[in-house]
Amino acid sequence: MSETVIREVTAGVWIFSRPFARFGLLPVGGRSTAIKLQTGDVWVLASTKLDDPTKAKLHELGPVKYIIAADAVHTDFISEFKREFPDAKCIGVEPLFGKRKDIKWDGLYGKDAPDTVYGFEPEIQAQYFAAHVSKDVAFLHAPSKTLIEADLLFNLPGKEQYSKTKSPNSLAIRWSAFGPDSALHKRFGLMIASDKAYVPSPTLLKLRTLTALYSVMRRDVQAVASWDFDRIIPCHGDVIEKDGKRAWTSAYERLLKG
Repeated sequence: MSETVIREVTAGVWIFSRPFARFGLLPVGGRSTAIKLQTGDVWVLASTKLDDPTKAKLHELGPVKYIIAADAVHTDFISEFKREFPDAKCIGVEPLFGKRKDIKWDGLYGKDAPDTVYGFEPEIQAQYFAAHVSKDVAFLHAPSKTLIEADLLFNLPGKEQYSKTKSPNSLAIRWSAFGPDSALHKRFGLMIASDKAYVPSPTLLKLRTLTALYSVMRRDVQAVASWDFDRIIPCHGDVIEKDGKRAWTSAYERLLKG
């Protein structure tokens, strides 16, 4: 029996939620998201195993035209999706150009010109986080006012993601405090900026470099906060069905306040 929970959260927006343990230990859950575009094509943020139920639903929704890697680490199952949907375009982020040479990338945020369009805009908008340690991209599905992201915001524990598993999940209770309103998440918002992700100049002093990092992160966080959304679909943890913008600004409260 499949452990994948497939659900239409709102018209044309489907989620595929599964158990997933980071490093094989931390039960953060995993989730892919598919959107039926107004053109009839399907856009997929591919972050989970392409099991038979997932495959069947995606074929039912329509031709998959876009396969998205939302950052440099959510790539374990990209090749599965590409094999199943060979005509789809693969869109990722700049580090994947060298990291995943087995994939023919049709677009890379951070490498392509900032004004590049891939074909799903403006229905789906994107914000690239240049200073994020994993070079994450946040996506807005404008018609449904839904924010979709990978490692920018967590909403743990992932009850839905573990709802069909018989695997022991005793560690999940420890994640109950790792949500957008938690003090831990507010600190996390500062920790995910990395000097390996964005260094204006190697000669800058550490303090100046951190200031530049936080400035870039703050800019991108504010850009997302300016979007019109109410729902957040994270890769890790439960969907935030309402008040998503409040959750976003709460998670990044310390960064936004400087």
